[in-house]
Amino acid sequence: MVTGAGFLIAVVGLGTRYSFGVFFKSIESEFALTRGATSGVFSIYMLLCCVFAVLGGWALDRYGPKVVVFLMGSFTGLSLLLTSQANSAWQLLISYGLLLSLGTGAIYAVVNSTASRWFDKKRGFVLGITTSGGGFGAIVMAPFATYLISNFGWRTAFIVMGLIAWLVMSSMCLILKKDPGDMGLLPDGVKSEAAQPGPQKKESRAQLTGPSLLQASRTSNFWFLGLIWLLLSLDVHLVFVHVVPYAVDMGNSLMDAAIILALIGGTTIPGRLLVGRVSDTIGRKAPAIACALLQVGALLWLMWAQELWMLYVFAIAFGFLWGGFGVLTTALIGDVFGMRSIGAIMGMMSAGWALGAASGPAIGGYIFDVSGTYFMAFAAGAVAILIAALLVALVTISYGSEASVVT
Repeated sequence: MVTGAGFLIAVVGLGTRYSFGVFFKSIESEFALTRGATSGVFSIYMLLCCVFAVLGGWALDRYGPKVVVFLMGSFTGLSLLLTSQANSAWQLLISYGLLLSLGTGAIYAVVNSTASRWFDKKRGFVLGITTSGGGFGAIVMAPFATYLISNFGWRTAFIVMGLIAWLVMSSMCLILKKDPGDMGLLPDGVKSEAAQPGPQKKESRAQLTGPSLLQASRTSNFWFLGLIWLLLSLDVHLVFVHVVPYAVDMGNSLMDAAIILALIGGTTIPGRLLVGRVSDTIGRKAPAIACALLQVGALLWLMWAQELWMLYVFAIAFGFLWGGFGVLTTALIGDVFGMRSIGAIMGMMSAGWALGAASGPAIGGYIFDVSGTYFMAFAAGAVAILIAALLVALVTISYGSEASVVT
């Protein structure tokens, strides 16, 4: 139930985030903005997500997921409703940039740190399920938003999506539990001789080992993983925001272009599930590096893509590889740092993710405005993933070791 609730929260929250690309042309036209300025709305939103990802992770460790997710759902719904009524760019920055960051900035940290506390042996597979919520959300939300825009206009689309997000997130918060110790249970894969709820709860609490956030921040692993999340996010969000206008510029329809987002989101699901499951058996690092290097190849393909079918091939490969790489770098956080401060640590990682998400679209928009093409923008994404692969090789799975302390 905790896994399912986390999955649905990610579907609507992250699906809403990844649907920005289908609103791109409407916002650009409505407010007479350049590509760079339109990208800037999303970039401001993601910059603010940096702050609320950290605060959300801290609040999760302190207050648990029920209160945090309820507030997130309320802010998400309010944000999209107010965005539908915006009449100027500065209003968009408040309604979409500020309020939506309050609602969705901490989703990744909250959902996956909660799931990490409940599972040990099958952590990679379960995180594959919860992290695939964002991909499934892209499958559902992007085409759904496109349908609403095409038939009722972009303002109505935001109203409908806001109501859905509020209803789903606010109801799912009732199911979430902070960790199995709250119910006198142990995480999956952790054995205990105790059979009674009391002793089990004590032992479950004992499983919450690892460094504090401050201690973790003094290790090289912390900064390696933070940079990996930042670089992966930069690449992913550069593609998510700009691949639709890239396809439309080729002469394709908005619906055909929106299918690219759906394919990327859809193929992240088998990528997360299969690669996550394999990593529970053979480890995280080798498959993570392989996914990253193949993802570079997919971006090189995109740079020379000229036909719609080539974009679809790219979307399938990119989505699968992003899904695999993403779930492995998420699982590495629990493997490296333990469960004691997983919410706060993942919140900090999510801040790096948000910073990358703010940078990627802005870089893509700037390069397009200067050069009139996305060629070098997609090349920048390939370089980012190549560096991320190198950083994965440098991560050591041994939290608290003196060898990993930054001097």
